[in-house]
Amino acid sequence: MATKTTKAQSEGFSAAERAAMKQRAAELRAEGNKGAKKADDLQAVLDSIAKMAPEDRVLAERVHMTVTATAPQLSPRTWYGMPAYANADGKVVVSFKNSGKFNQRYSTLEFQDSANLDDGDIWPVSYALQKWSPAVEKKVVELVKAAVS
Repeated sequence: MATKTTKAQSEGFSAAERAAMKQRAAELRAEGNKGAKKADDLQAVLDSIAKMAPEDRVLAERVHMTVTATAPQLSPRTWYGMPAYANADGKVVVSFKNSGKFNQRYSTLEFQDSANLDDGDIWPVSYALQKWSPAVEKKVVELVKAAVS
């Protein structure tokens, strides 16, 4: 699902996106204890993203929007302080490791053993991310769909 490149994409979440996420967090809190936990986890992810360097933050925001749109059954949460998305069993399926976290040259999109990416005896589980584009978004959508299938 490719999106148009906009100023909002290059500078992070738009005001409408931020408002929608705040509204969703409020809805979750209204559901009671279980919903409040999900809301707190979502807020922790958003806070984690907000603390990143600008170039990492842009990537993390696009990953967040893409993963949550592609696999709404995954629950956002932090994992070692990084944005992650867990299945119904609470196991992390995919996570985003920003380059600034460990002073690396690039950020990575990483899939854990609960992801359904098995392909024979060897397959990639980590992908370098340097810049967001429609092609990158398409690949992330494909990977996430496969991971949750």
